[in-house]
Amino acid sequence: MDIVSEIKKGNRRAIARAISIIENNEKEAKLIVKKIFKNSGKSIKIGITGPAGAGKSTLINRTSLELHKLGYKTAVLAIDPTSHITGGAILGDRVRMTESTDSGTYIRSMASRGATGAISTSLRNSIRILEYAGFNPIIIESVGAGQTEVDIEKVVDVTVVVFNPNTGDSIQTIKAGLTEIGDIYLINKSDLPGSNQLFDSVRDFIGMSDKNPVVLMASAKSNKGVAEFAKKLEDMMKSRQKTKAKEEALKLDLELRDIVLNNVKSKVTTMLDSSKSYAAYLKKVQLRKIDPFEAADKISKGLV
Repeated sequence: MDIVSEIKKGNRRAIARAISIIENNEKEAKLIVKKIFKNSGKSIKIGITGPAGAGKSTLINRTSLELHKLGYKTAVLAIDPTSHITGGAILGDRVRMTESTDSGTYIRSMASRGATGAISTSLRNSIRILEYAGFNPIIIESVGAGQTEVDIEKVVDVTVVVFNPNTGDSIQTIKAGLTEIGDIYLINKSDLPGSNQLFDSVRDFIGMSDKNPVVLMASAKSNKGVAEFAKKLEDMMKSRQKTKAKEEALKLDLELRDIVLNNVKSKVTTMLDSSKSYAAYLKKVQLRKIDPFEAADKISKGLV
């Protein structure tokens, strides 16, 4: 089968196979991207991040249903923190999102493989596959664990940060860099004690940010406030659409730089592995005859 034309038809098996190729086979992935790239960059991408246990999967499940009611065809890429032992994805997101799958939402878990902030080439290209298949918006779920998830902003158009009153360190997490990135801050599990205080703290804390973000409360479990959240997302999607071309140009600049730097890095690594000059300088550093900075400067001059 021609995988690209099957993706265009929305064939789910073809979409799943294409994303697997994107993740595991660089050579074949490049061929697919070459065919679909011209038609990419049109869908709105929503990043949903926040501490583990904030209830993101249930929230996304319910929100996808609401977006479906508003006429959207949503896809979800759930980035799982990779299990270092097995290399497999360890979150049970799809189990918690079965309802929305029934309504036509496409859900896929992706292992982050230790990429900074779980953002990597495979994520960008998986988004392109879903765009080509006609999904809009595309929701990217990532676990916020300190500073790393801030990178999600490089890929998405709207960023949602989710907290819940049970996450004792939420205010610390807010301080850890999440204040700069959110367009919407959502206190989930709002029926739990402490949610009003958390709402006030978040609002006070992020009131200082330039973005003027929205702070909302919801309970995905009891479906309270989810329709309002979906409506707010729709408003933001419409306003982002107006500046989409400019934003997309900036994102492609970042992506191209990433690819070039990775290419250069792997070329340099290969060169160093076979360089007699590098081996000689390394020996001098190991014998403490020269310091690493001086050695690196001399090796670098020989490379450029």
